[in-house]
Amino acid sequence: MLLDTASLYFRAFYGVPETMRAPDGRPVNAVRGLLDFIARFVEQYSPAELACCWDNSWRPVWRVELVPSYKAHRVAAADVEEVPAGLDAQVPLIVDVLSAAGLPVLGADGYEADDVIGTLATRAAGPVEVVTGDRDLFQLVDDRVRVLYCGRGVAKHDRVDDAWLSAKYGITGAGYVDFAVLRGDPSDGLPGVAGIGEKTAATLIAAYGDLDGIVAAAQRGELAPAVTRRLGEAAEYLGPARRVVAVATDVPLPAIDLTLPAAPPDPAAFAELAASLGLGGSADRLLQALAGRST
Repeated sequence: MLLDTASLYFRAFYGVPETMRAPDGRPVNAVRGLLDFIARFVEQYSPAELACCWDNSWRPVWRVELVPSYKAHRVAAADVEEVPAGLDAQVPLIVDVLSAAGLPVLGADGYEADDVIGTLATRAAGPVEVVTGDRDLFQLVDDRVRVLYCGRGVAKHDRVDDAWLSAKYGITGAGYVDFAVLRGDPSDGLPGVAGIGEKTAATLIAAYGDLDGIVAAAQRGELAPAVTRRLGEAAEYLGPARRVVAVATDVPLPAIDLTLPAAPPDPAAFAELAASLGLGGSADRLLQALAGRST
């Protein structure tokens, strides 16, 4: 099981009241919510291995060089992501708590968590479940990888496989990158091709296979004149955007044991940290989930 950690702790921050605080007054709503989420997924799916994948670089330079608008609307200052102060202060606490629980936090400089997930999913020998609220990771879906998509909330998450994608969008995971490039994604600063929405993008991919096939069809005069014109106007965007949307699958990652532990490596230290932060039932639920997974 591969967790898109930031996606989950952002959701926790906005879903759990910020009045939930440590004994010293610090907000811990994102910490507690994240632990509750992890406990829920561990209990429900009983993964043998788990990684908390991390954004060492939330807006990698190489992606910005390809498409300068990539995530530009989220930049606060000095190319730092705009994060609510109440959440920003909790991120180091999240790292400490996950590490104390024995859950590996894995990232790589110059890459996003999506790329870490893509690399680990590609390397895995068996079935993989990706937990995220980011649709871009639908591109990893195949007969071995499915996405547990939290767009409607953790409790109502969707189990996304090729059948789900086909019913929802009319494509499979293999076509999702080109689908996203054509449709665009304002949340990531990707404009897409003007006038081409989800339905048209899916229809084109179904008919011509991929972006290369679509462009070739336009050059042969097989597409509607308006679509051909719009593709031509977006020609400088299409190639770079494809590389931006596609997750990396060759990230240099350290060798690390992802086996899900039955308990924290130092239960007393975890208990002390949980008490100092006032994690209460959230810490207890995580411990119960880990212990239950081992039985």
